Amino acid sequence: MQTSQSNPSGGASSGNIFDGVTLYHWLVVIIASCGWLFDCMDQRLFILAREPALKELLGIHAATAANDPALLQSIATHAKSLGGWATACMMLGWAVGGIFFGMLSDRWGRVKTMAATLMVYSCFTGLSGIAHSPAEFLSYRFLVGLGVGGMFGAATTLVAESVPGRMRAIALGSLQALSATGNIMGSIISTQIPPSAVNLVGDYSGWRLLFFVGIIPSLLVIPILFILREPEAWKQAKAAAATGSQRNVGSLADLFRHPRWRHNAIIGLCLGVSGMIGLWGIGFFSPELVSEALKGAPQSTVDFVRSWGTALQDVGAFTGMVVFTFVASFVSRRTAFLGSFILCWIVVAFVFYSLKTAADAYWMLPMMGFATLSVFAGYSIYFPELFPTRLRGTGVGFCYNTVRFLTAPAPALFGYLTTVIPFRTTAIIMSSIYLLGIVALIWAPETKGKPLPED
Repeated sequence: MQTSQSNPSGGASSGNIFDGVTLYHWLVVIIASCGWLFDCMDQRLFILAREPALKELLGIHAATAANDPALLQSIATHAKSLGGWATACMMLGWAVGGIFFGMLSDRWGRVKTMAATLMVYSCFTGLSGIAHSPAEFLSYRFLVGLGVGGMFGAATTLVAESVPGRMRAIALGSLQALSATGNIMGSIISTQIPPSAVNLVGDYSGWRLLFFVGIIPSLLVIPILFILREPEAWKQAKAAAATGSQRNVGSLADLFRHPRWRHNAIIGLCLGVSGMIGLWGIGFFSPELVSEALKGAPQSTVDFVRSWGTALQDVGAFTGMVVFTFVASFVSRRTAFLGSFILCWIVVAFVFYSLKTAADAYWMLPMMGFATLSVFAGYSIYFPELFPTRLRGTGVGFCYNTVRFLTAPAPALFGYLTTVIPFRTTAIIMSSIYLLGIVALIWAPETKGKPLPED
């Protein structure tokens, strides 16, 4: 049994926050953060490449050569709608993968599950670059989502159970904040490989090359398997289950059978769906917002502003997650969530109403990134604190990924609504989803300074 100083289940205590922290603890945080960082890089590449990809797969080049304005407009409209469906497919895969790999991490181990999810999302991101039809593209996005959904739960539970208790919030908040670095990397890569570029290398368009870049993170599997080890808390829970205990490992039924864990799962679900819909159903349509604002400008200008605008949006996201981590660590988890949800509601509506020029994109998108991503630091800090070791991966997977089933229709709904009401009005109306998170906080337990729960 670990000492109280290094016991990750322990709550915050007096003394230096980094007392008892070893090189291995830092390696756990760094490697787990890289797994989630590259995951988010792949997500950003998709967000920037989905519209050019779908336009090409729908025949935009032939329509351009034929100089058919009506067909060009039809393809552009269809691509925007299919972009919502592609995002929805990834969200559905994310939900399925998150639940499946969440239970697997409780049964199989955090480290093995991280390695498996890394290979899934890297390989299918690469395969997205060889898609030859919209249906094939959407299928690959679903399969990418399986790995994306599983990585978060495995990485956060590994960190939560491996580092000393007083370091836990900082470590988990940092893991989520560093994910913004992955988003920034994706945006910067797209400035060197423009998604809309045609025949950039041989017959390969820019968007195809961007997806090929997404294969590179699979190399991280080497340090995951050779450096990381399963947490002692998980080993003990696994051993206890093997002795015939009635407390099963990785059981959704057990999660909902116990009133405390059921309550926490429902609260986590409400907090998660609010932020997820706000980000994936609205906030991550910032590239399309830039296209709307710069309608009529050369495509090269639009691509440039989209790439740098989203990069700055991610700089804002990094800052927002750092601020959330600070407030959650030194004030309370509930206060941090409340402030973030209120800010999200106000800022998202303001940006979609007001962004009209390239200059606006460079200061408004960072502000929107600060707001909409700040709550995600809360998910990485808060969700592992709601469940016992034997159900932690399952609980985190449920809270962070089941919401994808509820969130998946949001991008498709957004895409559909933009065909019947103005694009900006759609975003402003949908931003009211943040009210759900505010209301859910009334029943949310405060976990600051408390040990990880057990039963």
